[in-house]
Amino acid sequence: MAKFEDLQLSESVMKALGDMKFVEPTPIQEQAIPLLFQGEDVIGQAKTGTGKTAAFGIYALEGLDYELRRPQVLVLTPTRELCVQVRDEVAKLGKYTPLKIVAVYGGQEIEKQLRAFEGGVHVVVGTPGRLIDHLKRGTLKFDDVGLVVIDEADRLLDMGFIDDVEWILANTPESRQTLLFSATMPDEIKRLAEKYMHAPQHLRVSEDETPVITHIGQSFIAISDPRDRLYALLDYLKAERPVHTMIFCRTKFGADKLGIILRDRGFSAECLHGDMTQNKRDFVMREFRAGKIAVLVATDLAARGLDINDVSHVINYNIPEDHIDYVHRVGRTGRMGKAGSALTLVTPAEMGKLGDIERAISVRLKERTFEAPERQKRAPPHSHAHDKRAKFDGPKRFRQTMPHTYNL
Repeated sequence: MAKFEDLQLSESVMKALGDMKFVEPTPIQEQAIPLLFQGEDVIGQAKTGTGKTAAFGIYALEGLDYELRRPQVLVLTPTRELCVQVRDEVAKLGKYTPLKIVAVYGGQEIEKQLRAFEGGVHVVVGTPGRLIDHLKRGTLKFDDVGLVVIDEADRLLDMGFIDDVEWILANTPESRQTLLFSATMPDEIKRLAEKYMHAPQHLRVSEDETPVITHIGQSFIAISDPRDRLYALLDYLKAERPVHTMIFCRTKFGADKLGIILRDRGFSAECLHGDMTQNKRDFVMREFRAGKIAVLVATDLAARGLDINDVSHVINYNIPEDHIDYVHRVGRTGRMGKAGSALTLVTPAEMGKLGDIERAISVRLKERTFEAPERQKRAPPHSHAHDKRAKFDGPKRFRQTMPHTYNL
């Protein structure tokens, strides 16, 4: 498949694709869409940012009976943010159709969702808990659902939703077509697929264990004194002048504190973490996507499940726990083949962890120089603090003796 027009899609969908500047399908779209049109169940091993929402969105829009105002497509998502994001993208694809689509998730008043059901709905995108709530209330029925999409199945598993997913699947017709996306394939997901899918076709576009992020420029700055972390960040921002940046912190408190500091320094910055209300999180995401916020300071809540285009830079203010978290963070930039840059700030104690990440992702990060500010009080030459600085060359030597059997 060279172009979307080769699929002989409806005029309304093609027009929407043109508005969205979609010309050539991504690999997951190229592989999945023909199989879906053949009526196959499909397992797609692909992470966020590969174009999977458009893959099932295009197929769903072509198969809907718009005169039947009852749910015909159900999309299960792990988080509220991904739920809203999928709803919005499918709505864009269906802007020239009579599509009625609703996002159903916890944290939003249920009365608002009930009002959205008025007049009928074709596509329901939801998180498991709130979907089960509606099913038990009888405010949603899935008797006419012909397509079920399980999006980010491994994330649903991580968040403890797998039993809820099974309960929902048991309340949909057995004759349904099922599409499952997952970046990884743990045994529990394989068991779910075997139980609820019919001879699924397997597509492996990308895996989180062996990610391909070599197109992203990746570097690190060695911070010998923890007090220099903020200075290194500001020095980098001044040098790079990024226009759309995500900065990841380890804790909610740290993210809030850094956000305040950056605003005080004149940056257009906001925070995103789990202690914020859903309305506030939705507002921040809308502003960031619209380019009204230049810097988004976030915890790992924002590392997975959010498809944010045009992020130019990702900065790990605190190094992630492992290579999987690193990939999720860094994967916010360089989307859909675009260029991107990622920086990680590393203390002496964290150099070993950085080496582990490098080996796991088969990429060696480039070291950037940073000139720490002069301080009024320096530790005497033979103090304990000086010994810690001297040891900083040790991890560097460790990095130099790392095996070079992977691509650099």
